[in-house]
Amino acid sequence: MADPVPLELRTLTMGLDSYERSSFSYQGKTRDIFRRGSGPAVIVIAELPGITPDVIAFADRVVDLGCTAVLPHLFGEPGRPLSAGYGVRSILPACISRDFAAFATRRTSPVIDWLRALAREEHARCGGPGVGAVGMCFTGGFALAMAVDDSIIAPVLSQPSLPFPVTRSHKRDVGLSDDDLAKVKNRCATADLCVLGLRFTADRFVPAERFKRLREELGDAFVGVEIDSSPGNQWGHSRTAHSVLTHDLKDQPGQPTRDALDQVLELFRRKLLASA
Repeated sequence: MADPVPLELRTLTMGLDSYERSSFSYQGKTRDIFRRGSGPAVIVIAELPGITPDVIAFADRVVDLGCTAVLPHLFGEPGRPLSAGYGVRSILPACISRDFAAFATRRTSPVIDWLRALAREEHARCGGPGVGAVGMCFTGGFALAMAVDDSIIAPVLSQPSLPFPVTRSHKRDVGLSDDDLAKVKNRCATADLCVLGLRFTADRFVPAERFKRLREELGDAFVGVEIDSSPGNQWGHSRTAHSVLTHDLKDQPGQPTRDALDQVLELFRRKLLASA
């Protein structure tokens, strides 16, 4: 039996009440989006199970920076807090959805075309030199795939988990088709594109091989931030730590996760706001 959802969660009172709710359609697919702030857009793509209060708190920091936070609703119940039951029930539908390439190697998830179109729409709406994008966990690599489009100038890959690392080739895969990877590499070489990646060192869902491959493919354009979560680490991070910017964020000065958050915000400041 599913755990009950309190009425207050159904009315989006967990931080989304200050966000404008609208929808965006592309190629016959319409999804809700939540928007708040002013200035250049940053597409914040939630991790599983969806747009939780922790994801909203990160989006609020993007707003405080001087950008417009745009949260597309891809799965889950917007505003609902994370719980064990909610998280487990969200995995299977996402894995079998045709929108997401959860297990396929050398393939870009079909939802990326919709997200690229959303980025172009928000660039036209919000202005600025371009758009930032943050993917998390299940969507972590989506920001890299979106960077095929010229509108994306500040992609962030927070614990990119797809494809799930079930084999050696899966561990090294970066979730893009060969053609899309070539386009991203060209943008890194010709358009000063900087790709920021975040992971905990003991995270089995984001193996070290994946970040090694990103360094091999993108060179100095890839900045990989790897936070120690080995047994007995001085920061007290669990070996199961996974969500760098949300659930596992230790928000105190000097903490590695706080430093990683600051690097993300600095990338947006430098790329999206420096010319403002």
